[in-house]
Amino acid sequence: MILLYVFIGLLASSIGALPLGASNIAVINTTIKQNAKQALKIAIAAGIAEVLLSYYALHCNIVIRDFFDRNMWIQILVVVVLMTIGSYLIFKKTTEKMQKKNAIISSKYVIGFLLGLLNPPVLIYWIVAFGIINNYDLMLSIGSPLPVLFLFFSGVYIGKLITLYTYSKFSIALKNKVHNITFVMNKITGVLLIIIGITQAITISL
Repeated sequence: MILLYVFIGLLASSIGALPLGASNIAVINTTIKQNAKQALKIAIAAGIAEVLLSYYALHCNIVIRDFFDRNMWIQILVVVVLMTIGSYLIFKKTTEKMQKKNAIISSKYVIGFLLGLLNPPVLIYWIVAFGIINNYDLMLSIGSPLPVLFLFFSGVYIGKLITLYTYSKFSIALKNKVHNITFVMNKITGVLLIIIGITQAITISL
């Protein structure tokens, strides 16, 4: 019965990681522009960040919800950043020469961790997820037995890692079929970021 918590954590994390977000897009871009090994570093670190976010949401979900309700500027800032980066990628002129010159040297682990951690929508998702989980009388809380919490957060980590790995495999298939993939991916990524930003803006206005 206790293994049920691994499955719940894995399922909740996978559902939360399916929509295209900053971590997913970073994994796709890194796989295409560099390789799957570098993308895996992002996924590993993003998984750790997901566990921390879910733990924080479990620890003080009511406080977090009130904080975001009172500080709307944080959500607006996220929208502005997403749409700014998206617009930059759409209108950016990329050539193979420029790509080699501007190679990314920063740590993929750091990038993955920061993209995973600095993500208010994911924090809100986990608050909602815990509400749904506890509606089924599972009563998961910070006071739950340590083995239960360990198994649940292990599931969270595995779910995030598997989902991002799947995105990476999809990117490899795409890379082998599409000509001038970097240019195409910049445009697609830009459009997706703007869509995510618009969706977030609509959510704020509701």
